[in-house]
Amino acid sequence: MTERSRASITREARRFVIGPSRLEWDGQALTIHVDEVTVPIPGRVRGTVRVVPQRLFNFSTALDDGARHHWGPIAPSARVEVAFDSPGTRWSGHAYLDSNEGTEPIERPFTEWDWSRCSLRDGSTAVIYDVRQKQGADRVLALRFTQDGEVEPFEPPPRQALPRTLWRIGRTMRTDPGVPATVTRTLEDTPFYARSMLRSGLLGEAVESVHETLSVPRLVSPAVRFMLPWRMPRVK
Repeated sequence: MTERSRASITREARRFVIGPSRLEWDGQALTIHVDEVTVPIPGRVRGTVRVVPQRLFNFSTALDDGARHHWGPIAPSARVEVAFDSPGTRWSGHAYLDSNEGTEPIERPFTEWDWSRCSLRDGSTAVIYDVRQKQGADRVLALRFTQDGEVEPFEPPPRQALPRTLWRIGRTMRTDPGVPATVTRTLEDTPFYARSMLRSGLLGEAVESVHETLSVPRLVSPAVRFMLPWRMPRVK
């Protein structure tokens, strides 16, 4: 989570170097080599994260009316293998890999969004991007990524309010009528962003989802801008 300048970055067809850390693609898996120092209390973070996609997708779509921000999953369903020497931890499980890119600051078109991803019984992955814009109507992307490589839109279910976070961020979840969405675990709770595990209903199934909420006004507030360098240092 260290922000680095162009002088610390090298990009090749299958290799992306960011300071002492790097990402490498060998044709079958993406290996992320992490070698960083924590802040504000210095400590070493060193290890690898290996992501093995079940299938790669070449899909991208606009998130805003102006089509200046795009999102697309690279591997909606994958396996992850984590091996760190510092701190010492090893585990493996289900993974998801996507990409976000924009040609303008995020605060220009958006006020907030709720995003969720879950696995369905047939092995496909369902993603809901529930976006609120400063101008224009809400945009809701409800897409199913199948094991055969197809991208299928579906009708998003109604929006339901979730409990506010400890930092008082409002958040919502799309869930089937009559099936309440419940937060089972909060993974990250910050002044502008929250990531949680939820139980809800989608496409007639009981699902467990990874869910995130981003509050853009909170992100660009002077207080958060002042605090960010303490969590995300900037070096050359």
